[in-house]
Amino acid sequence: MTTPTLDGGSAAGDWWKHATIYQIYPRSFCDTTGNGVGDLGGVIDRLDHLAWLGVDAIWLSPIFTSPMVDHGYDVADYCDVDPLFGDLDTFDRLVAEAHRRGIRVVLDWVPNHTSDRHPWFVDSRSSRTAARRAWYVWREGSRERPPNNWMSALSGGSAWTWDETTSAWYLHLFTPEQPDLDWSNSEVREAMHETLRFWLDRGVDGFRMDVVHLIAKPDGLPDLPGGPGDVVIHIDEPEVHGYLRAIRSVLDEYPQQPMSVGEVYLLDPTRVAEYYGDHDELHLSFNFSALHGRWDAGHWRAAIRSAQRAFDPVEAWPTWVLSNHDQTRHRQRYGGSERVARAAAVLLLTLRGTPFLYAGEELGLVDAEVPPEQRHDPAGRRDGCRAPIPWDASSTHGWRRSDNWLPFPPEAGDRNLETLRNDPASIVHLYRALLRIRRQSTALRVGSMELIDADPALVAWERTAGDERVVVAINMTDRPVPFEPPDHSSPWTVALESSGAVGERSSLGEYPGAIAEQSGVVLVPAAT
Repeated sequence: MTTPTLDGGSAAGDWWKHATIYQIYPRSFCDTTGNGVGDLGGVIDRLDHLAWLGVDAIWLSPIFTSPMVDHGYDVADYCDVDPLFGDLDTFDRLVAEAHRRGIRVVLDWVPNHTSDRHPWFVDSRSSRTAARRAWYVWREGSRERPPNNWMSALSGGSAWTWDETTSAWYLHLFTPEQPDLDWSNSEVREAMHETLRFWLDRGVDGFRMDVVHLIAKPDGLPDLPGGPGDVVIHIDEPEVHGYLRAIRSVLDEYPQQPMSVGEVYLLDPTRVAEYYGDHDELHLSFNFSALHGRWDAGHWRAAIRSAQRAFDPVEAWPTWVLSNHDQTRHRQRYGGSERVARAAAVLLLTLRGTPFLYAGEELGLVDAEVPPEQRHDPAGRRDGCRAPIPWDASSTHGWRRSDNWLPFPPEAGDRNLETLRNDPASIVHLYRALLRIRRQSTALRVGSMELIDADPALVAWERTAGDERVVVAINMTDRPVPFEPPDHSSPWTVALESSGAVGERSSLGEYPGAIAEQSGVVLVPAAT
């Protein structure tokens, strides 16, 4: 199998620096079987859209065999595809078809916990002398009192469940159906390494590693000093770094030079940067402090500076993400306007670091309204952002039926791919143009970045690589704001603006005006 080469970039170990990665929630992407749930065949059917859009890699939320208590994050078999999505042959075809289009494939790997139906846990709970008893976190004690005050991050109750079979407690930082593995056990570590090798042998290009910071637990499992609460998900133990170096060694065995991106749910970028190690742990880690921010220029300047202070000194490569399967879609969080959705696209795809897009972001979607009787999420709040993607303007929006596992988002009759592709000024064409410009520009892919002093309503920066310069300015208000790029005595050219003028470039001359109400602009020096 030939590893695809990114346009203008490298096919070597830093491909993830050049790439734009597109997250697919398979249940909601495209259904080819008529059961109302998306599947791998649907991903294959929509690869041409992703190639047209210009993404470099796809990240598939969990597809492994699962009872689906937490929609795949409760894994019953790490080395097979759940029948809901297809089978291994379909997966192999997906990888081949994606690679044929120059698109890499990243899987969602869940190392902290399994399903309670995984054969490992079935054995572990069968008796106190079971072969895999020590593969999970068990504690003795009275059934009236859990071993500590930790609370589940999803169920809201204790992070411990009493097991009647062996009269002991087992730990689950998420639902009771998701018992935590004990990574201090070398047999667990080797078994989990083998699950990585299984998919790497099939040509996978990397892994998103779910709550990977939690795989190391504090000695003695002490009570949280502040009392019960879901802050347990912010555990950050030094032993995790040794586990990550061993995982990295597995990835480094493979010629496709696989990438790892960690869900390290720590809101301090400095702590997140430690998970890169000495370039021998994670390749990337999500920066959640930016994801949780508001649409405000002051906030974004602070978020960018914070990332620079954390990542630049250790030469760690940042990531940027505005939406995912756990968060309200960013257009909705930022107030719901088309103007802001467009400006946010310019921001995300021109920052220094690897951008992650969430499926449907290119359509400007907001969350679906999900009535209580149709909710599936064990946390009770994430169904809206997981709604099915509308592909066309028909009554079923490109799906086989209208009554799918979740309802469609609002405005699906207008905000669907078919309708938006037919409008050259639509947001999907803006995303495509941004990805094209990013691919053609070394400065935007891997160049340095320096914030520019500007009006308080703006966040602006300059990207440079060698002699190439690109200036970006985002107006986070609904009024025109004056802006002068560096060296404003020299002419600059509009490479792209968020209003939808994504075609021919137009000279700005000395650029004496303001950023228009459609509030993102990318500038390059005019040809002389």
